[in-house]
Amino acid sequence: MPMQTLVKSQPRFPAADRPGATPRATQFLAISTSGCRLVQQVATVAPHLELAVIEGESGVGKETLARVLHAQSAFARSNFFRCDVREWLLRDIDPEFLTGFTYLDRIDLLAAPGQALLLRVLKSLQSCPAGRLGLVASSETSLRDMALNGSFLPDLAFRFTAIRFSIPPLRERREDIAPLAALFLERLSERYRIPRFCFAPGTTARLLQHDWPGNARELFSVLESAVLESANGLIRAEDLPIVAAAVPLSHIRFQPPTVLNLDAVIQNHIRLVLDLNHGNKLKSARQLGISRSTLYRLLEVEAQPSR
Repeated sequence: MPMQTLVKSQPRFPAADRPGATPRATQFLAISTSGCRLVQQVATVAPHLELAVIEGESGVGKETLARVLHAQSAFARSNFFRCDVREWLLRDIDPEFLTGFTYLDRIDLLAAPGQALLLRVLKSLQSCPAGRLGLVASSETSLRDMALNGSFLPDLAFRFTAIRFSIPPLRERREDIAPLAALFLERLSERYRIPRFCFAPGTTARLLQHDWPGNARELFSVLESAVLESANGLIRAEDLPIVAAAVPLSHIRFQPPTVLNLDAVIQNHIRLVLDLNHGNKLKSARQLGISRSTLYRLLEVEAQPSR
């Protein structure tokens, strides 16, 4: 198993979105080969960072990686300024006064006029002294691919992707799921000032089985919900509010009920949902939008012999 890599840095001055924000440590944990390679890239590039893009799906950790870059860059003494790139371009931008570290969120959402304006800003920054401004943008889509299909200005894409950090989705680096879960449990215990929770046998296996379409953000949300709803400091597999991946309709055989009354339709639907969830009643109840006790009651009604 590859050696665990944990980037944990605490700048001398707060990495903050606003003045007066509390200092916080920045962590980007990686055990997978792709994750460790990304951490190594950060360590190499950060001290010389001026312009870069971080690409990856929603919830994958782009802002977290940007904070790690900031903490290891020459701008670590300045604040971490985060802004939606569209709002940033609406400001009265004077290149002469742009300094420090700026994280521009969702550059891929810029329409053509916004792209042209951002390109003009970058060109005007060429005359500024080196090392005065660090500009990092995020994108959920490959800027190079967007440039190839004509939806993004090639010159703007080439400038940002000269240094590009690509974060793989969590489903492609499953080795990172268990250590990330442990890290998130530690953060949750600190946030709610409660003893740290632990996993019951089978819980980690359940985490590894899920594809995590929402990536690290979904993992944190699932664990936060489980911590707040579980008892005795133990999280069981059935306590995880994981929604099963959607099953294509072509894979489900719908059979019309032989008795066309509401009770029969409800019972057929309950059996279908239970079958899709392999008999997991807690998950089925959540998907049906009812409590587990209501599900049990409906199943008991179904089991009663007809009169």
